[in-house]
Amino acid sequence: MINAKLLKNAIISGANNINKNRSKIDDLNIFPVPDGDTGTNMSMTINAAAEMLEGLECDDVSTVAQKVASSMLRGARGNSGVILSLIFRGFAVGLKDKENADGKDLVEALGKGVEAAYKAVMKPTEGTILTVARMAYEAGSELIFTENDAVTVWETITAAANEALELTPELLPVLKKANVVDAGGKGLCTIFEGMLSVFRDGEIIEYKKAAASESEEDYFRSAAAQFDDDITYTYCTEFIVGRDPDIYTEADELRTFLQTIGDCVVVVDDEEIIKVHVHTENPGNALQAGLEYGQLLTVKVENMKEQHRKAAEAEKAAKQKEANEKENNEPVIAEPTEDIGFVAVAAGEGLVELFKDCGCANVVSGGQSMNPSTQDILSAVLATPAKKVVVLPNNKNIIMAAEQAVPLVEDRTVIVLPTKTIPQGLSALLAFDPDAEPDTALEMMQEAFANVQTGLVTFAARDSEFGVGLHKIKENEIIALENGKLTITEKDIVKAAVKVTKNLVSKESAFITVISGEGVTLEQSERVVELLTAKYGKDMEISYVNGGQPVYYFIISVE
Repeated sequence: MINAKLLKNAIISGANNINKNRSKIDDLNIFPVPDGDTGTNMSMTINAAAEMLEGLECDDVSTVAQKVASSMLRGARGNSGVILSLIFRGFAVGLKDKENADGKDLVEALGKGVEAAYKAVMKPTEGTILTVARMAYEAGSELIFTENDAVTVWETITAAANEALELTPELLPVLKKANVVDAGGKGLCTIFEGMLSVFRDGEIIEYKKAAASESEEDYFRSAAAQFDDDITYTYCTEFIVGRDPDIYTEADELRTFLQTIGDCVVVVDDEEIIKVHVHTENPGNALQAGLEYGQLLTVKVENMKEQHRKAAEAEKAAKQKEANEKENNEPVIAEPTEDIGFVAVAAGEGLVELFKDCGCANVVSGGQSMNPSTQDILSAVLATPAKKVVVLPNNKNIIMAAEQAVPLVEDRTVIVLPTKTIPQGLSALLAFDPDAEPDTALEMMQEAFANVQTGLVTFAARDSEFGVGLHKIKENEIIALENGKLTITEKDIVKAAVKVTKNLVSKESAFITVISGEGVTLEQSERVVELLTAKYGKDMEISYVNGGQPVYYFIISVE
């Protein structure tokens, strides 16, 4: 029989096991877009339960399962995390009012979870975590006719899950082509194996987080020092030289000199200017060398060690703020005084401000590879002073987590509009008519975002292939996606942005919006707008926004 202590320790062991293997599971993601976070999402989801269990004392498996389900629901991140939370919610249903659990109880509880997971997915795909969970349950169901020992049953469930995992490439051709198994299925097997270690051997799989220094202050000072150790030269120096028209000299000598006083040297020139980037201890020497070719038009010198020190301090402050919020425990709850309010998910200072300017009461930090939890979205909903709160997830991997927040709110209505991209979310907001009837206003928002075409320019997170001809993609190569489908590889982000926009434009298109991301220069952004204006400026309105979003160099909206 499985008692409360064994179930508690089994969940902790499962969490530790996936923590240890998180990176390997992330690496199983086959799509080259930087979103290899299945292992991360699943580990963060079950960690929400494991952290709660550390201090829990109770006498029955029913209480353990209920608290695990509640914690995982609120901590669920990404589609894989939501499905995992639903599987364990089945344990809360199946083990309700039970002091201990036998083999039959475990199988029935898993069955409840599998049923809930399949129902939550609009179009269940076989060859995924769903298949692994279902086949594990089916194997357990057959066994309990002859065997009711909980340990034996869980051994069978775990073995069947691993066998199902090996079948996933046969069920999903894209997995077979990449020669990998399903990442979500692997995560579930890893958790089941961690639980089996406790059920069978009484041993919690250990996982030690990175050790911190003696004090938090020491830790952040140490982190900053580690950054400093990676920086050979202190000053990032950039400048543009306007060539002397009477003296034209090749820039090779300048490049050679800069390489003797620093690293990361980039020298690009034409007949009018020389553009320079160098990391050095002596920016004055670099500038003096540049003056030999003409006048300095622009100069920027940044102390990289100081930047890293400030980053470490900011991280420390953020962690302290998070700790204070956890200590206060209760989320901020705003009185629902207004008729309707909006919550959006976005990352990047410019985009956050844009969503707020468009009427969002609260913006949850997150997006590609940074999926917020159900609790994050729930807190934002409760902090929105409206009787009806509309949530804009703006990413296909956040929609399910947002939908899990709906039944958790009692004092206001929550509606999730399934926006899959930032442009869709912005279009929906701009289409909102406060004077229309609420249902009519929502219909207008849905119609608006359904007509938005989205282009994304990013980098390949791993080697991959795409398209009918199986074009090979190398890690870090520039790629572009049209409405989620990878169609373009390039070496230049400006060319990629222009190409993907051209592919999205149709005769009906009237608006193009270019949203630049983190690390994109103003010059690059202006060049994209300039090229698009030259081609489409007579027929369409072209806008530019400095979004500051991570991951994506450019987000293009065509309406």
